[in-house]
Amino acid sequence: MDISIFKSYDIRGTYPDQLDEDAAYRIGRAYVEFIGAKSIAVGRDNRPSGNGLFKAFAKGATESGADVVDLGIVTTPMVYFAAGSLPVDGAVSLTASHNPPEYNGFKLNRRGAVPIGAGSGMEDIRDLAESGEFKRSPRTGTVSEMEIATGYIDHVVSYADLDDAHLSVVVDTANAVGALELPVFKKLAAHVELATINEELDPSFPNHEANPLKTETLEQLSAAVKKKDAHIGIAYDGDADRVGFIDENGEPVRMDTITTLLSLDILKTYPKSTILYDLRSSKAVAEEIEAAGGTAIQTRVGHAHIKKHMRDVDAVFAGELSGHYYFKDNSYAESATLAAVLVLNMLARSGETLSALAKKVERYHHSGEINSTVKDVDGILGSLLERYGDGEITALDGLKVTYPTWWFNVRASNTEPLLRLNLEADTKELLDEKREELLAIIRS
Repeated sequence: MDISIFKSYDIRGTYPDQLDEDAAYRIGRAYVEFIGAKSIAVGRDNRPSGNGLFKAFAKGATESGADVVDLGIVTTPMVYFAAGSLPVDGAVSLTASHNPPEYNGFKLNRRGAVPIGAGSGMEDIRDLAESGEFKRSPRTGTVSEMEIATGYIDHVVSYADLDDAHLSVVVDTANAVGALELPVFKKLAAHVELATINEELDPSFPNHEANPLKTETLEQLSAAVKKKDAHIGIAYDGDADRVGFIDENGEPVRMDTITTLLSLDILKTYPKSTILYDLRSSKAVAEEIEAAGGTAIQTRVGHAHIKKHMRDVDAVFAGELSGHYYFKDNSYAESATLAAVLVLNMLARSGETLSALAKKVERYHHSGEINSTVKDVDGILGSLLERYGDGEITALDGLKVTYPTWWFNVRASNTEPLLRLNLEADTKELLDEKREELLAIIRS
């Protein structure tokens, strides 16, 4: 089998050349054997390859002795909810997130939505699946179906606190399973006037890529927000574990700005708590958290790493520049819709616009993530270290160098031959200067 499908955070590849039914069967057997599961829950997104891969994975899992609870077509946060609320030993989301339709994959979790990634079992599962040397199980498990969406929807709705507010909201689900999260907003109909775009499930993603991190995918939502004079726009990714926001002017709100706003709100309920932010985020995130009495800790990128870090330091919340928002109250897992509900709560309580709230906490100039295709990652990192060795060096994730008035981070992609650059400066002029300077080295 093609072992390149085993990534740092999940398993992902193109179907059927990289990831086919035989690989899914092997992964099912290896996963169950590795975690010693007697029962697991499995959900999948709406990709055409999902049914066949699920059947093969379930066959492997049952032959290794586990009962499989088939959650059907659901969002990844619903799978995490199942992992934290059902008496199962593990849970799996069969998805390729925002990747094009020809991709599929697996996000593997232990009981309680504890993720399996690099350094926490992914290598063991990979090696066992590749070898095919599985133990003979004394029993064959069963497959049963269960509906999890209702419990999950009620769980998220319980966090709504909209008072007497009446908010106009536009949601873009990008023809992906984020449409299954819409009942949350519909249950809030007394306070939320909901409009949707791209609600129909269509795994070809005909309107745009399901990736709110790319601002060009938000253009349709931006236009809808302005046309309807809405208070906010909400955009999901392909499996609805990430979310992007559009303000009332039709402008995208930076995802680390949302991290800051959510942090300040959560600290009112959990004062003096610890909050994590990924190292690509604006330094304003930590400044605002600390000023509000919380403890801000920088973390590396990736859901598997962040969830472990949250548990290690007992963090109540974590935010990632890619639009992942993690909650201790949600088994330390992401829920894009829970993040959206909390943002709506802020709008209701403050009576302010999203752009006004954002403006209060944005004070620096950030580049956003800039990708460059490269051949010699180590050589480029060496050149950058030599050139900027006089700064404060952090090797938490790739290379981060900090100066008094600017910083940059360069890290290799886990899935593509890319270097990802993020930088921030006190002024736009300095940002422009340093961006060109760094890209000249990276792309030389």
